[in-house]
Amino acid sequence: MTTSATRPRVDAAVLADGVKRGEWASVARMLSLVESGDDQARSVVSALAATGGTAYTIGITGAPGAGKSSLTDRLIGVVRSRGDAVAVLAVDPSSPRTGGAILGDRVRMSSHAMDPGVFIRSMATRGRLGGLSAATPQAIRVLDASGVPWIVVETVGVGQVELDVAGATDTTVVVVNPGWGDGVQANKAGLLEVADVFVVNKADRAGSDMAVRDLVTMLELGSPGAWTPPIVETVATSGDGVDRLWDAIVAHRAHLVETGLLEARRRERRREEVRELVTARFLRAADECCQGPRFEAIVDEETRDAFDPQRVAELLVAEALGVPGDGR
Repeated sequence: MTTSATRPRVDAAVLADGVKRGEWASVARMLSLVESGDDQARSVVSALAATGGTAYTIGITGAPGAGKSSLTDRLIGVVRSRGDAVAVLAVDPSSPRTGGAILGDRVRMSSHAMDPGVFIRSMATRGRLGGLSAATPQAIRVLDASGVPWIVVETVGVGQVELDVAGATDTTVVVVNPGWGDGVQANKAGLLEVADVFVVNKADRAGSDMAVRDLVTMLELGSPGAWTPPIVETVATSGDGVDRLWDAIVAHRAHLVETGLLEARRRERRREEVRELVTARFLRAADECCQGPRFEAIVDEETRDAFDPQRVAELLVAEALGVPGDGR
C-alpha cells in the first residue's frame, strides 16, 4: 500500500498550473491527494487560493433509491446542451474494508465518459455523517480553480439529521419519490429547511400527485421566506421534467444574486470550513497529547494516590497549550 510517506512528492506549482489550465488529469491527481488527506495536498491547494470563485455549485440529495444519480446524469446533458462544461462529485458510502467509495455512481453516468466537457469523480464519505465527505469543500475548490462553471455534488442518501450538503453548495435540490412518506416525516427529516428546489422523481408512478400535495401543504405551514422552493416533477429515466428542473435552479441562482444571498452563503461556507479545519487540528493535537512517555508519566504520577481524571486532563491541556495550570 502506498502511504503519504512513500508516495512520490509532487511539484505543487506544476500540479496547480495543470489544474488552472483545466487539465482533467491534473484535477484527478489533485483530488486523489485531497481525498487521501495527504500532506502534499495542502501546498497544492494553497497554490490555488487566488484562483476560482466563479463556479456555481448544485447539491443533489435525498433518500437512497430516489434516483439522484439518474437525475444528475440528465442534468449533465442539459448543461452540455448549453455549451458549458460541468464537474460532478458523487459522494458514496465508504467500503468498511478499504475506505473507498462502493456505489460507483460514475457507472450510471457512463454516457458522458468520453465527453471532454464532463468530469465525474466518486468520493467516499469515510464514515462522515451529513452525506458528504470531509474532503468535499477542498475538492470543490479544486474543481472551481479548473475553470468549470458548474459543479454538481450528488450526496449519499441522507438520514434525518445528515443534511450538511445545504451548507456546502449554492443551490440544494432535494429529491423524493411517490410514497416517500407524509409531510410530518418530511418536516422531521429537516428537508423543508434545506431545500431550495424540490423534485418529485419517478413522477410517472402512482402517488406522485399526493407527494406534491404533501410538499405544498408543508411549505404552506412553514415560515414564509423570500424564496419559496418550487416543486418539479421529473422522470429521470426518460428525461421528462429535467429542463424544468434546470430552469428552477437557474431561477434560484438569479434570486440569490439579486438579493445578495449568494455571497452571504459563500461567506458562511468559508467560515464553517475554517471552523472544521481548526477543530480537526485541535483533535490531532489532542490525540498527540494523549500518547507517548510524557502522557504515561503524568497519568501514572497524578493517579498514584487518587484517580481524578478531570485534574489530569486539565494538566495535560495546560501543558500542551504552554500555559500555567494546576488542574484546579
